[in-house]
Amino acid sequence: MKNIVMALGLLMSVYTAITHIPIGIPAQAEIPSYAKWGVLAVKETKQKYPDAKIIDYLHIGSETKDDTTIEKFKLWLKDDRREFGVFVNITFTTKTGELIKIDFQETDR
Repeated sequence: MKNIVMALGLLMSVYTAITHIPIGIPAQAEIPSYAKWGVLAVKETKQKYPDAKIIDYLHIGSETKDDTTIEKFKLWLKDDRREFGVFVNITFTTKTGELIKIDFQETDR
């Protein structure tokens, strides 16, 4: 009788463990549509401020007008003298993805 109780306990433990194992492969996280522009924003900011370290990054959003799109980012930088923010707006042709311009604006907030 003792062996039957132990066997049932073992079976219940195995069953519980098996039912909690996820089946299949979890979906891979999607790459956001702005990722390519975020990489460019970081690269160009590093080039414009070579002595500063980028310590934070935020995608603010995008704005589409007619046939152009503006991807908006805010990067927070730190150098030897100060910490400051830089708004980076990247304007490109919506259909082709051709870069039109990159604007930088410093802020203390």
